[in-house]
Amino acid sequence: MYNSMRKKVSIIGAGHVGASTAQLVAHEGVADIVLCDIAEGLPQGKALDIVEACPLWNSSVSVKGTNSYDDTAGSDVIVITAGIPRKPGMSRDDLLKTNAGIVKGVASETSKLSPDAVIVVVTNPMDVMAYVACKMSGCDPHKVFGMGGVLDSARFRTFIAFELGVSPADVEALVMGGHGDQMVPMTRFTTVKGIPIAKMLAPDKIAALIERTRNGGAEIVSFLKTGSAYYAPAASAYQMIKAVLFDEKRVLPCSAYLKGQYGVDGVYVGVPAVIGARGLERVVELELNEEEKRDLDKSVAAVKALIEKLTL
Repeated sequence: MYNSMRKKVSIIGAGHVGASTAQLVAHEGVADIVLCDIAEGLPQGKALDIVEACPLWNSSVSVKGTNSYDDTAGSDVIVITAGIPRKPGMSRDDLLKTNAGIVKGVASETSKLSPDAVIVVVTNPMDVMAYVACKMSGCDPHKVFGMGGVLDSARFRTFIAFELGVSPADVEALVMGGHGDQMVPMTRFTTVKGIPIAKMLAPDKIAALIERTRNGGAEIVSFLKTGSAYYAPAASAYQMIKAVLFDEKRVLPCSAYLKGQYGVDGVYVGVPAVIGARGLERVVELELNEEEKRDLDKSVAAVKALIEKLTL
């Protein structure tokens, strides 16, 4: 049963990313969960499967599968994973328009029922979908942010750890910019236990790791053939959910609505930010060198170009 004392997380979209995120929240026992999807039976079946694992995890949370937004009312956090993945023959623009339509509906419906919720956007193209969710929900921009930077940074950390033969837990990485081919892994702010990676790896090795990070999602798609990544995206979403639920004040790279920071205004793009109970509490502004600033501007321009193709 739903417990009014516990926090409530609603996940919209019961595909692989949504269901894996629900599984992590349930496993850790941090909140009651509503898994919502338009496909009849899908969220109900996955929710029942997850809740039947709770006794084995010593978790007392409830997990409800539903096709109705009504069940999401009073959520503390709403995670939007709903949307279609790219299919053969589809352009990114096709994906853009279809998913913008889906996210528009989700954001406007759920925000009415949970006006105080923090919204975490996962649907791709993620920076643009965060912008759509913010506009359609009418929420203050600090309440809406996108999950991309945590995932991109986790991939960068993984590849650096492989290369150096060290624990990925000791690698701190920062990836900024849009969550796409134009992302900007920040070598200068990437360290192993405080040691800059430039002191540990040759420039050509670092360049190769950056390239692999940029293609991290595509690399997995090329193996799976019929799907895309979901374990690491779900773990990334969970890290953000937890930061909000427990007011952790984590410094995480995420897609934030910028109001002049980094010389960018009125667009969502990946930057380091402090995440806590109020959502995105502040953007951390770094002094970028000329090359970093140029790369970030290029990434921002790519996000803006997609936003201009939308009619909201």
